[in-house]
Amino acid sequence: MSKVSLFEKRPKQVTRYFARIAKAAGPLLPLLKFFALATLLLSLTRFGLVLWQWPRVAAVDGLWRVLGFGIRMDMILICYLLIPLVLGLFLFPVRLNSKSIWQKFSSVWLSFWIVFLVFMETATPPFILQYDLRPNRIFIEYLNHPREVALTIWGGFRAQLLVALILTTAMIFVVRWIFRAPVKPVPQWSIWKRLVVCPLVLCILFIGGRNSFDHRPANPSTAAFSSDHLVNELCLNSAYSVLYSIYRLKDEKNTGKIYPRMKKEEIVQRMRREMMLPSAAFVSEEVPTLHQQKASSVRQKPMNLVIILEESLGAQYVESLGGKPFTPELDELAKQGLWFKQLYATGTRSIRGIEAITTGFLPSSARGVIKLGLAQQGFFTIARILKEAGYRSEFIYGGESHFDNMRGFLLANGFDRVIDENDYDDPDFRGTWGVSDGDLFRRADKEFSRHGDNPFFALVFTSSNHSPYDIPENPVANSTAKRGTVADAIKYADYALGEFFRKARASDYWDNTLFLVVADHDDVVKGPSLIPIEHFHIPGLILGGTIKPGKFDKIASQADLAPTLLSLMGIDSEHPMPGYDLLQLPEEFPGRAIMQYGSTHAYMRGDQVVVHAQNKPAQQFTFSSGNLIPIRQPDPELTKDALATALWPNVAYRKQQYTLGEHSLAAVRINDSDGLVAQLKPRDVTHLEKEELAGSRRPLHN
Repeated sequence: MSKVSLFEKRPKQVTRYFARIAKAAGPLLPLLKFFALATLLLSLTRFGLVLWQWPRVAAVDGLWRVLGFGIRMDMILICYLLIPLVLGLFLFPVRLNSKSIWQKFSSVWLSFWIVFLVFMETATPPFILQYDLRPNRIFIEYLNHPREVALTIWGGFRAQLLVALILTTAMIFVVRWIFRAPVKPVPQWSIWKRLVVCPLVLCILFIGGRNSFDHRPANPSTAAFSSDHLVNELCLNSAYSVLYSIYRLKDEKNTGKIYPRMKKEEIVQRMRREMMLPSAAFVSEEVPTLHQQKASSVRQKPMNLVIILEESLGAQYVESLGGKPFTPELDELAKQGLWFKQLYATGTRSIRGIEAITTGFLPSSARGVIKLGLAQQGFFTIARILKEAGYRSEFIYGGESHFDNMRGFLLANGFDRVIDENDYDDPDFRGTWGVSDGDLFRRADKEFSRHGDNPFFALVFTSSNHSPYDIPENPVANSTAKRGTVADAIKYADYALGEFFRKARASDYWDNTLFLVVADHDDVVKGPSLIPIEHFHIPGLILGGTIKPGKFDKIASQADLAPTLLSLMGIDSEHPMPGYDLLQLPEEFPGRAIMQYGSTHAYMRGDQVVVHAQNKPAQQFTFSSGNLIPIRQPDPELTKDALATALWPNVAYRKQQYTLGEHSLAAVRINDSDGLVAQLKPRDVTHLEKEELAGSRRPLHN
C-alpha cells in the first residue's frame, strides 16, 4: 500500500471515530463539546496569563500549582453550568434536531456561557493592570457606573477593548457553528436509558462541581497556595471569580439599613473619641482610625508571638471564671500569666474570632470579613506589621484551611504560610474536623523550634472541641466524662494545651515568646434575652517567659487583644485598629466590649449595655448577675456611641478604609532597653526555609 493511500485513509478513520463518539453520546454531544471547548479556552488563557506574570509565578515556584488548581477551579464552573441541561434530559424526552426546543435552549445556553467565558478572560488583563486581581466584586460594582467605566476604558484601555470585541465577536460565530443542529436528527433516548445514564452523569457533575471529598466543597481559598494574591487568583477563571463574588454578596448586610442612621462625619468623630487618643495620634483622613500606637513595654529584641485560638471554649467551662471544672490545665496556667476576668467574644462564629484576633476589626451584622470580597486584599492584619519587622507569619490548623476562606484571606493579607490537615503525614488521630489537638500542638512546637533566633508569629487554631467531639482516647486519668460529649472534648483539649506548655517551657523559644490563649467563642450561644451576654464571656490569658502573673478585672473585648499584644512586644506602630491597649487604659475607665448576635448589636461599657436590634429603636440595660435589666431613661450619648460602633464596620469595609497608610510600615519600630527607637528591617529567608520552599507539599512563600 502506498504512503499516499495511508494518508488518504487517516482523515476518514478519524471522521468515523468521531462519528461513533457522537452516536454514542446522543443528546449529550453538545455538552461534551462545551466541556472540551471551555476547558481548552480557559487553560490556554490561564497559560497566557502565567507567561505574562512569569516573574511572580516563578518567585513562588507556582507554575504547576497554578495550572493544576486551575483545572480544578474550571471544573467547578463547567460542571455546574452543565447540570441544568442534564436535568432537562433526565426529566423530559428530547429529540436532537433543529426544531427541538431542547436543542434551541441548549444551543443558546452553551453559546452564551462560552461567549461569557471568553469575554471575561479578555477583560482580565486590563483589570489586573488596574487592581492586580482577576475581575471580582469590584467588577460588578462598577456596572452601576457605566458612563465613568466607559470613559475610563476608552481613555486608557482602547487597544484592549478592541481586542476583546474582536475575540468575543469571533467566538459568537464559532459557537454558532459548533452548537448547530445536526444534519441527521438523533433519536430520543428510551426512558430506561435515561434512567441509567442521566443519574450517573449528574453524579459525576455534582462531584466535579463540589471538587472535594472533604467536609466542605472547594472554593477560591482551596487554590490559595502562596502569599502572592495575584498568583493565587491565576488559579481561578474570571467568570468563576465574578460569579463567586455575586454568590458571596449574600454574606454582606448593610447595617445602615437595619440600624438608625448617622452621618459618616459623626460616626468617625465618635469612633475617634471612643479610642481615647489625642487628636495628634490620628494620621489620615482617608483611613479615619489610622493612628500611631506607642508600646508600653521595652524589649531587647523582637519577641515571638503565638496566639492559640481555642475552639468553642466559653467561660461556663472554666472554673477560674465561675464555670464548670473542665479546664484544670488552663486554670493552673492562669496563675502564671495575665488572666482576663471579663473578656468577651465579638461574635458566635470562629471567623468572627479570627477577625477580632488577627485584624482588630469590630463586628457587624454581615459575615466576618474573612469571607467578604473587599477584604481579600489590602485588609489590615497584625501580620502585615510584623512582616515589616522581619517576622514570618504562619497559620497552623488541624483541619481544612479552605473552610470559611481562612487560607485565602490570611495568605492574601500578610501571612506567609498555612499548615493544615493535609500537612500531617502520620497523625495519631484524625477526626471529623481534622487531626487532634495533640497532633496540632506537637507540629506547632516543631515549627517554632525550627525558627531558631528568627522572629515569628503563629496563629494556632484548635479543633478537637467541636461537635461531634470525636477525639483520641482521653489520657486524663481522672476523666469521668462520657465519650462524645462536650465535657470529654474540653477535658481532652485542655490536656493537650497543658502538654504543649510543659514542652514549650523546656524549649529554646520560651523566654523570648509571648503567648496568648483565647477562645474564639462559646460552645452554644443561646438564651431568652435580646443578646445572651453571659455566653460571650470567654477565657483569655497572656503568658510567656517575661510576663508576670496578674489579673485584669476590667471588661475587655477580643478586639482589644491585638493592640495589647503589639504593646507588650515593645513594637511602636501605625495601624487602624480601634481597640485599646488594655495596659494603658485610664484607671477610671471600666472597659467596654462589643458583641454581635445575628443582626443584634450590643455595646457594653461597664455594666451598661446598649442593644441595637434590626429595625428597632435602641434599648439600654444594666447587666447584673447574668441578667439584662431595662433602663427607663437611656443615656443619649452612650446610645449614640453604641450606634457609631455598630455602623462604623460597614463604612470602613465598603469604603476600604481598614488598611495601612502610605508610610505606616516605615513607622514599625521596637523600643530597646536604652529607651532608644530602632527601626526593624525584614529579614532574609533562612536556609531551612529555602529547603522547605523547594521540597514540601505546602511550602513557605516569600
